[in-house]
Amino acid sequence: MHELAFPLLVGLIAVALAFDYLNGLHDAANSIATVVATRLLSPVKAVLFAAVFNFAAYFLTIAFPSLHAVAETIGKGLIDKDIVTPAVIFGALGGAMTWNVVTWLRGIPSSSSHALVGGLIGAGVAHAGIGGIQWGGLNKTVLAIVLSPLLGMMLAMLVMLLSSWAFRRSTSVQAERSFRALHLLSSAAYSLSHGLNDAQKTMGIITVLLYSTGRLSGPFEVPHWVAISCYVAIALGTMTGGWKIIETMGSRITKLSQHQGFSSSLAGSIVLFTASALGIPVSTTHTITGAIIGAGTARRASAVRWGVAQSVVIAWIITIPASAAVGALFYGLTRLF
Repeated sequence: MHELAFPLLVGLIAVALAFDYLNGLHDAANSIATVVATRLLSPVKAVLFAAVFNFAAYFLTIAFPSLHAVAETIGKGLIDKDIVTPAVIFGALGGAMTWNVVTWLRGIPSSSSHALVGGLIGAGVAHAGIGGIQWGGLNKTVLAIVLSPLLGMMLAMLVMLLSSWAFRRSTSVQAERSFRALHLLSSAAYSLSHGLNDAQKTMGIITVLLYSTGRLSGPFEVPHWVAISCYVAIALGTMTGGWKIIETMGSRITKLSQHQGFSSSLAGSIVLFTASALGIPVSTTHTITGAIIGAGTARRASAVRWGVAQSVVIAWIITIPASAAVGALFYGLTRLF
């Protein structure tokens, strides 16, 4: 157990919730890019719509508590929870938030999730060396970096194919009306799955902090007040929106129709719900980007602006090492002061 004055504990929890808010702001594009790009909803209505469903994930976890497995992976599955100190938590949050701000200002849809993973790994290694890494949890998280966008892309192409066959006898007007309704439903499902997976990352950080300072004991379990605080924070961040990233996600990668918007949102939500059930902290950014590329490619490969997609992939590759380095730096600052 590590001693930490109560005001400092409250301050560190506030920093964690600030990261959660920034996560929502940074990743708002994931939830609303397709509905804004297709003009299904106005930007203001879209962020309110997404924020409501981000928060609604809290009620889903009340009905199905096992869906909080991602919080356990973040809290004890990446770094040995027995070596976690308040300084490690501060380093992890500092590394993740710094990377999020840099990519947000430049309009790059990088992963908040993997920024947090990188920050946690960097601070943890700076504190206890390589031996503190939980390789099982880290390996499945790194594997998800590759698989989540590929699965999103393949599922979006499959949904495009099946839905095109299902509406083959419909007129263009009938199909458009149906896909508008389906797109709204799939966007709601995606926002729900986004809130479910992403809010848990901050829950895991706060919960392991409480265990490390002796405020909690027994089996690793997320307190209700932590869960609801994190869902509120990410929903508020989504309401703020990250407009530069929305532009990249919704229009610069490929021009979307209602059919493609529906297919990409549905494919992304399937991947995220499955990952949450398996306790894998996947990147919502990677997933929806892969799905958007898949929906665009299903129409024709030339519809995708591959130069933009390439710059996004490069940002993905450097996210974990960059945020790990900054996380280690922030941990080092705590040793100085």
